[in-house]
Amino acid sequence: MRMYDIIRHKRDGLALTAEEIAFFVHGYADGTVPDYQASALAMAIYWQGMDDAEVLVMTSEMRDSGKVLDWSDLPGLKVDKHSTGGVGDKTSLILAPIVAAAGVYVPMISGRGLGHTGGTLDKLESIPGFQVHLSEERFRQVLASTHMALAGQTEQIAPTDRKLYALRDVTATVESIPLIVSSILSKKLAEGIDALVLDVKCGAGAFMKDAQQAEQLARALVKVGKRAGKKMVALLTDMDQPLGRQVGNALEVVESVEVLCGKSNGVLAELSFELAARMLVAADAFVDLAGARQKVRDLIGSGAAMAKFEEVVAAQGGDPDSLHNGTGLPRAAHARELRAEATGIVQRIDAEAVGMAAMVLGAGRSTVADKIDPAVGVSLHRKVGDPIQKGERLATLRYNDAARIDAGQARLQKAYVIGPEAVAKKPIIRQVID
Repeated sequence: MRMYDIIRHKRDGLALTAEEIAFFVHGYADGTVPDYQASALAMAIYWQGMDDAEVLVMTSEMRDSGKVLDWSDLPGLKVDKHSTGGVGDKTSLILAPIVAAAGVYVPMISGRGLGHTGGTLDKLESIPGFQVHLSEERFRQVLASTHMALAGQTEQIAPTDRKLYALRDVTATVESIPLIVSSILSKKLAEGIDALVLDVKCGAGAFMKDAQQAEQLARALVKVGKRAGKKMVALLTDMDQPLGRQVGNALEVVESVEVLCGKSNGVLAELSFELAARMLVAADAFVDLAGARQKVRDLIGSGAAMAKFEEVVAAQGGDPDSLHNGTGLPRAAHARELRAEATGIVQRIDAEAVGMAAMVLGAGRSTVADKIDPAVGVSLHRKVGDPIQKGERLATLRYNDAARIDAGQARLQKAYVIGPEAVAKKPIIRQVID
């Protein structure tokens, strides 16, 4: 078998055989398939696509290119959540403790942020002492004792995906649904989970800005995941404006704690609680959503969810006392307020522009090597549909580096659109696909 023939087959629109896909995946992992041939195949897939059978084989082979974790010694189904990423998306910090407090195991392997979207690991590392780099043995210990563990992908988890994603990122082949599906699911299936709840973002601040493409991605993920033997459900959710009111790593931890303590009941809480309820049903902890939703509310009201978050923070080396009132978390030295230039109603907040403003301040990365400042970010005082008087606060930029503030403010200023018309607030959950 030759890589040349595999590339030609896909270039000409033919379906690849399981043997051809396996030859590529494992050859690229061990270095016998060079980058230039992998690039050519990725571009051929970008243009010609793959059918469901091809994507399932690609996913399975990429999963099996490394270590597949096994939690069968722990009772019950294991469940995780994956989000396609968005500005202010900190739902993992909220829903994982809720589901774990209900007695369900949540082995959550997360990633870092790149560009205008933040990563779960970056948020967790803003908690003093919190360790996201866990050996498999330590991950197992934390999971067994707390019912959850929050860690980064190791080199043994889906290594072909890590290598191929880096290549796609520099060859303009990221936006391929078959390659996105195999990338996401190969990592998640390697976690050893039985069920997966997907949060597929759609809108200005999402990876998939087009509603039709986002739905296509969600349906493909659910279909392939089910064919791999997993329980799957996807929520198509709004990302036209940032999720919640805080954008920035430590700021988002503070907001997550507020939700876990029952002090916030906005759309962030609404989405996090619904995702948690869906996870409980997927894990067979409840037979219906009504019971699962009530359990989520009970765990928030009793303080059990927040206690679980403190427990896992301590188990992974962090300081749970730092979470109280946010006083122990990194705090920016300076703040600049953005004030409304007109009276009216907030018509639009460009989520991507807000994310870019936070990134400029140091909350995100433009390259993988960039260092994060956990303290900086943006606090939003007005959301879409809120009335505002000229001169009132729209948002606050929190910064440490004075050389960055003007650029950050300029981006944030462009994010807001104020006008006279009343705005109907859109639902956070657009569609459920199961």
